Amino acid sequence: MSHPFSTLTPDLVLDAVESLGYLSDARVLALNSYENRVYQVGIEGETPLIAKFYRPDRWSDVAIHEEHAFSLELAEHEVPVVAPLARDGETLFEHGGFRFALFPRRGGRAPEPGNLEQLYRLGQLLGRMHAIGASRPFAHRETLTVDNFGHAALASLLDGGFVPKSLLPAYESVARDLLTRLDELFARVRYTAIRLHGDCHPGNLLHRDDAFHVVDLDDCRMGPAVQDLWMMLAGERHERLAQLAELVDGYQEFHDFAARELPLIEGLRALRLMHHSAWIARRWDDPAFPLAFPWFAGERYWGDQILALREQMAALDEEPLRLF
Repeated sequence: MSHPFSTLTPDLVLDAVESLGYLSDARVLALNSYENRVYQVGIEGETPLIAKFYRPDRWSDVAIHEEHAFSLELAEHEVPVVAPLARDGETLFEHGGFRFALFPRRGGRAPEPGNLEQLYRLGQLLGRMHAIGASRPFAHRETLTVDNFGHAALASLLDGGFVPKSLLPAYESVARDLLTRLDELFARVRYTAIRLHGDCHPGNLLHRDDAFHVVDLDDCRMGPAVQDLWMMLAGERHERLAQLAELVDGYQEFHDFAARELPLIEGLRALRLMHHSAWIARRWDDPAFPLAFPWFAGERYWGDQILALREQMAALDEEPLRLF
């Protein structure tokens, strides 16, 4: 069986971009992306464009349009986000059997880990984004839950036979125990699901010319606001407390932060660990994945995952981070 992107050649990429009226200079540079395929395409006499080709059968057209509409809504409210380019009011296009979108090229550097001044400014940016995100829900994009990020992830790993037999009992045992804890946690902690970035790691908040901007809303979804904040925190507990204080101070200039969501942080970290493993497993028939993640099939990776999940069990017993 051919993989989803087997027919996506450089010529097809150029043809797709030129089908919208652009004149390329025939330069195509593949960028670092696995879920979709993303290219920088040179344009005659102009700044290169970024062409994003969506993985077939992942999102529906209406879900992709909702991603684009969210980006454009943020941009209209002057939240610095890289939004798709429109042609005749349309942002999602089709060529050669692939759906694609074009974006302006916008580079930058990821935030410096633990930089308190940057965290304050990132908090301001996230607060502005969430003020818009909380104004109404998504209609066609999923909500982050223990079911789809946890239970479904475990089912994919077990059904696919990816965990080595020697480690399967240990992995399945700790994963099921952890999911029981997460079911209880998410039932106990009150939170309001809002429109989120969803994958708000530092690499998706880029710094350039003394300003930050948001990129890659491909995983935007409904969920607790703290999902977009916790990946900014790093280091020992006292360091994370100081970082959280700066982040929330900036955030609350534009949107109220619900401190009651803080106990969800370690649960969300656990769900990200499981969901990431399941994501690789579900994409294993795409040749790019065994090349990029060769260690995924080895015992060392799964031994490390067992340890990481056990550490998350212990983290759930610790006092949650709090604001002073």
